[in-house]
Amino acid sequence: MKKLTIALFFTCLWFNANSQSNYDVSKIPEALTKNAIAVIRNEEMFFDFKSASTGQQDYKIAVTILNKAGDDLAEMNEDYDKFSSIYNIKATIYDANGKKIKDYKSSDIKDQSLISDYSMFEDNRLKFLKFYNITYPYTIEYSYSKDYKGILSFPSWYALKGYNIATEKSSYTFRKNAGLNIKYLASNNTKTDSVKIGDKMQYKWSCINLPVIEKEPYSVGLENATDWVKVSPTQFEYDNTTGNFDSWKNFGAWIYKLNENGNVLPITTKDKVQSLIKDAKTPKEKIKILYNHLQQNTRYVSVQLGIGGFKPILAEKVAQVNYGDCKALSNYMKALLFEAGIKSNLIVIGNGMPSMNPKYSSMGQANHMILCVPLEKDTTFLECTSQHSPMGFIGYDNADRNVLMITEDGGKIVHTPAYLAKDNYQNRKTKVIFKEDGLAEIAINSSYGNAQFEDNMGILLAEPVEQRKIINENNGIPGAELIAFKFEQADKAKPVMTEDISFKSTQLLTKGADKIFLTINLMNRKESVPAKIENRKTHFAVSFSYQDDDEITYNLPKGYAIEFLPKDINITSEFGSYSAKFIAKDNVITYARTQMMTAKKFPPEKYNEFVEFNKKIYQADKQKAILAKAP
Repeated sequence: MKKLTIALFFTCLWFNANSQSNYDVSKIPEALTKNAIAVIRNEEMFFDFKSASTGQQDYKIAVTILNKAGDDLAEMNEDYDKFSSIYNIKATIYDANGKKIKDYKSSDIKDQSLISDYSMFEDNRLKFLKFYNITYPYTIEYSYSKDYKGILSFPSWYALKGYNIATEKSSYTFRKNAGLNIKYLASNNTKTDSVKIGDKMQYKWSCINLPVIEKEPYSVGLENATDWVKVSPTQFEYDNTTGNFDSWKNFGAWIYKLNENGNVLPITTKDKVQSLIKDAKTPKEKIKILYNHLQQNTRYVSVQLGIGGFKPILAEKVAQVNYGDCKALSNYMKALLFEAGIKSNLIVIGNGMPSMNPKYSSMGQANHMILCVPLEKDTTFLECTSQHSPMGFIGYDNADRNVLMITEDGGKIVHTPAYLAKDNYQNRKTKVIFKEDGLAEIAINSSYGNAQFEDNMGILLAEPVEQRKIINENNGIPGAELIAFKFEQADKAKPVMTEDISFKSTQLLTKGADKIFLTINLMNRKESVPAKIENRKTHFAVSFSYQDDDEITYNLPKGYAIEFLPKDINITSEFGSYSAKFIAKDNVITYARTQMMTAKKFPPEKYNEFVEFNKKIYQADKQKAILAKAP
C-alpha cells in the first residue's frame, strides 16, 4: 500500500508541477510567431512502463492557433482499442489574452469507430473533439490518461510537430520498473537526462523555444532538422503472445509463429492450383499463373482486429471469402505457391517509409506486407494487394529499401530491388508536319516503364471520357485540338504502357517581322525553377530516379528555310544529367532531348546547387529555332 501511495504521489506531483499555464499570446517570443501557423505552448508526455504488458500514459498539450491555416491543429484525435483505454479527458479553449472561453464536457467528446474507407474489420476507436473559434489567435488545451493492457511499442517524441509549427516548450518523460528493458533511438545531438528514482529508471527529453521550419521544396521530412526520440520495449506481451525486439531475428520469429499452420488450403483450392499449373514448365510460369489467379479472384480489404493487425487471416478463410488485407493476401499467395511446390517468404515492409534500421529492431518501421519468392537464379517480389501490378513489380514506394524477411529461423533484413533511372523511363517520339497555312499535325507516341508506368497507370485504367479530360488539362501544347488517343498495356506481365495521341494546332509558330520562331521542345519542358533558399534546414530528393528520352521531328512548311538553330547542350551534375541535340537536314529539324535525375538524398547545403542545375535545364528547354522565307 505504501508503494502504491508513493507512485501516485510522484505521478500527481509530475502532472501538477507542469500544469501551470499562462496562454496570453503576447507572452510568446516574437521569434516563434514568425511564419508560424501555430505554436505548441506546452506539451508534456509521461509514460510509466509497469510490466511487459501494462503501462500508463499521461498527456497534456496546449496549442495557440495563430491563423486559419492552423485550424487543423485545433482538434484532439486519440485512438484506442481493446488493449487500451482513454479516460480523465479535459479540454479547454482560451482567447488571445489567455482568458478561458469554455471548458468542454464529456458529452462534447465523440467516441467513434476508426474504421477507414478500405477497412471492413477494425476494432480501433477514436476519442475526437474539434475546437471551434472564429477569432484569431486562440489557444486550445487538452489532457488525458491512457492505460495499456498489451504493449508492442511506446509513443515517440518530436520536438517540432510539423512545418510552420513552432514549439515553446515540450518534454517526454519515460519511467520504467526494475527488471524491464527498453532501448531508444534518438536524433543526433538530442540530450537524454536519466535518473534513478528508487528502483525505477527515468529518462527525459525536452526542448524550449524552437522557431518554425518552413515547408521546403523537395523536402524528405523534418527528421534531420529537429530532435526526436523513438522508444521500444525489448520484451513484450500482446494478445496472449510474447516476444522481444532484441533483434530483427527474434521479432521475425514472433511473426513466423503467428502464422504457424495458417497456410492450409481447402481441397477444392488445391485441386484448382494443380489444374492451373498442369501445363507450366518452369517455376516462373507457375508463379505467373498463380499470381494472375490471385489478382483476378481476390480483393484488398483491411483487417485490424487485435492480433489480426499482425497475424494474417488463414489462407483457408481467404479461399472462402476472396478478400483479405496485405498480410492475408500475401499469406494466401504463399499457400498457393506452396501447393505448387514453390517456397516463398513473407516480407514485412515500410511502404513509402524509410528503410528499416538494421541495428534497431522495433515496431513502427513497417506498415505493409508483400511476398518474396527466391528461385535458383533470381528472386521475385510480389505485391499481392494490387489487381493491376505486373508480376514482380512492387512499385517505387516499396523499392530499394531494407525490409524484414520472415523465415523458419526468424527475421532477416534483406533489400528490395532498386529501380534505376533507366528503368523508370519515358521514351517519346513526336512527329510534327506543318502545312502551308501554318497548321501543324502532331503525332505523339510515348512509352512509360516502371515508376513512370506507375505514375501514369491511373489514366490507363480511366474511362475514355476521363482520359480525354486528363489529356486536355495536361498537354501544354499551344492551341492544341485533340484528334485521337489510345492507351495500352500490351503485355500485362510487364510494367510498361504506351500512349498514342494526335493533335492539330495553328499556334506552334510565332511570327516576328519577317521571321518565324519555333520553340523546339514541344512536350516535355521544365516550366519553372524552385526558388533558392538560404540556410535551408531539411534534406531533399526527387521522388524517384528517372530518365526521359524525347525525339521530335519537324517537317517545316514549304517556302521557309532554317536561319538559326541552337547549338547542342550538355549539362552534368551529381543531381543528374541533361543533353539536347539539334539537327537540320532537308528542311527537317530533329530534336533529341535526354534528362536523367537521381533520387539520392542530398543535404540542405546542396540545395542551391540543385536549383542552378534546374535553372540550366529550364533555359535549355526554351531554345528556339528561327525560320525565314526562302529566297
